Amino acid sequence: MKDEPAPHSTLRRSVGLVLRRPVRQLGVEAFYSDFMAGLEEVLTEHGRPFVLQVVPDLDEELDAYQRWAQSGRVAGVVLVDITRQRDPRLDLVDRLGFASVALAHPDDAPGHAVVWGDDEAPMRTAVEYLHGLGHARIGRVSGPDDLAHTVRRTHAFEAVAERGGLDVRIEVADFTGPGGVAAVERLLAGTNAPTAIVFDNDVMAAAAASALTARGIDVPGDLSLLAWDDSVLCRSTVPSLSAMARDIAVWGESAGTAIMKALGHGARPVTIAPTPELIVRASTGPAHGGASAAGRAESAPSTPGTSLEP
Repeated sequence: MKDEPAPHSTLRRSVGLVLRRPVRQLGVEAFYSDFMAGLEEVLTEHGRPFVLQVVPDLDEELDAYQRWAQSGRVAGVVLVDITRQRDPRLDLVDRLGFASVALAHPDDAPGHAVVWGDDEAPMRTAVEYLHGLGHARIGRVSGPDDLAHTVRRTHAFEAVAERGGLDVRIEVADFTGPGGVAAVERLLAGTNAPTAIVFDNDVMAAAAASALTARGIDVPGDLSLLAWDDSVLCRSTVPSLSAMARDIAVWGESAGTAIMKALGHGARPVTIAPTPELIVRASTGPAHGGASAAGRAESAPSTPGTSLEP
């Protein structure tokens, strides 16, 4: 399909967002519901309709921008989950004539308006907090490792661990509950399992907490859990989850303000979001023996070949 700029039209007023997520995931992942609430609040004030499309993969996302350009109804787009290599969406939306804003570090979306939140300092805070509780073996369940913000968190996680002489491991997951549970099982397999785990979102952490409790693994007695982004889910999980907290609705408002500036006069502002704050709850505590495979066998009966399930 040939890339053709969107036609000029008095109807071309909408701002669009395409999400690559399972539809069911949006019902439990607070980040995007809060983000869209803030974004829509700003767009409504300016009389701009909001268009959301959920797609399964990158090819479908690229096709969505093509269709929007051909329809002539969408004027600007918000880009999320920017990839670590040159994201193909950045050049495409420029060629199609869209105003755009990306949720990304400026270096990951050069030449575009961005709303950027520091992923590295909060990761250092999380690891240093757990280290201060005596945890020397720390695991992390990350999001997909082709995402730019995942890479930045990984660099910070490994750097602070090296400085502190910590034993760390990372398992990559997909932001879903089952994916998070499977990643935790991989981290706990064998000897020298972590005594604390940091998760890249709330959904994976909450699912892991439920699965661990069901297997008789005490949280935080055997294993401390810390989530990234605080949410109602973090507060309602038993035990309640310690989490990095940031006002995601404010991120949405910032993206709305940035896209309005881009639509108005082609501005490409760099907006820095507030740094997340660590909220300490019941899921983190002092390091003890850990929840290795051997520890699980002692604490709860298990059947060979079984796995953690949320």
